[in-house]
Amino acid sequence: MKWYQSLLSLAVLAVGCSALITEAEIQEQTAKGLRLISLEEGVDPVWKTEDEVLDLIREDIGFFDVTEYYDPNDAETISLHSVEEQTYDAPAHIAHVQTLLADVSIPTMQQYLSNLTAFNNRYYRAQTGVQATNWIRDTMQAVVRSYPTSGATVSLFTHSFIQSSIIGRIPGSNPSAPRVIIGAHMDSINSANPMNGRAPGADDDGSGTVNVMEAFRVLVASGFKPTATVEFHLYAGEEAGLLGSQAVARNYKSSGIQVRGMLNLDMTAYVRPGTTAVVGLLPDNTNAALTRTIQTLIDTYLSVPWVTSRACGYACSDHASWNREGFPSAAALEGDMANLNSRLHTVNDLVTLQGFSWTHTAEFAKLAVAFATELGA
Repeated sequence: MKWYQSLLSLAVLAVGCSALITEAEIQEQTAKGLRLISLEEGVDPVWKTEDEVLDLIREDIGFFDVTEYYDPNDAETISLHSVEEQTYDAPAHIAHVQTLLADVSIPTMQQYLSNLTAFNNRYYRAQTGVQATNWIRDTMQAVVRSYPTSGATVSLFTHSFIQSSIIGRIPGSNPSAPRVIIGAHMDSINSANPMNGRAPGADDDGSGTVNVMEAFRVLVASGFKPTATVEFHLYAGEEAGLLGSQAVARNYKSSGIQVRGMLNLDMTAYVRPGTTAVVGLLPDNTNAALTRTIQTLIDTYLSVPWVTSRACGYACSDHASWNREGFPSAAALEGDMANLNSRLHTVNDLVTLQGFSWTHTAEFAKLAVAFATELGA
């Protein structure tokens, strides 16, 4: 996850491409190892070296890496991707959801996260990132095998880089109904040494990852039979410019797949000492109607209140990929942006950090279960 930076910082950085970028230029520049980086909507992307991209990460500046997706007509295309209006009903399955929430297991999430943080890192270009992905897939597939009548599936969504994204799916009785998506990113990064440095990523975003895995487990085990297909996404390469979620969202857009709502969970386990535990809801690059629905779900089902966080900024996490493609998305995180875990992208993003709270992150797994049940019904 990237923290908010001022538009002035972005304006200073967003210099260098005033003419259309041709396919020949893309081939030439990528052959040199450069990446095409979008720093602000409506501003031309710029070419940056790998070291310059790492500087953006170190400075917590959000960006899309659009090297593989750039289209000379992209600005016009994006402007047409207005979010289709959706209406959302008030919670209507309260007794059933409350029964499901009782099955959310902190010990299960603890075991999941212990395994995830045991990898040296989960960087999208490192073999340990591939190994972590395979472990998550295998763990989710084991859940499906335990409940063979669920109809659930788990598959890899491959990319040009070695780490794949993961899509768990519980099929709906109406295949044409817009899909319900819960997502998190499973990669991690040590910004000082991405390939080889230790990056446990317990909070960023191991916490969101195990929330998604646990929601999947609870719903599959319950025999959940939604009307709309419900999907559980774990994205690759978020830290390197929202690579995985961009690819998936663009694929859904080009394939004509409709989405009822996408809920992103990125950093859900930290409560800054001396502050009150809350769910932070992002106001920018999100859908207002969907966010209001999530506020209602929190009021109905969770034991902590919600707050509207300060803005996260451009391309700060995977919800932005879906918003950019015109899908309604929302983002929930561990608190207000001002109170987030500051140890992200370091060796110290650990469950032993003071403020890491299992009871707090369990609330987000419960939110995921409620979101899937109410919107998927």
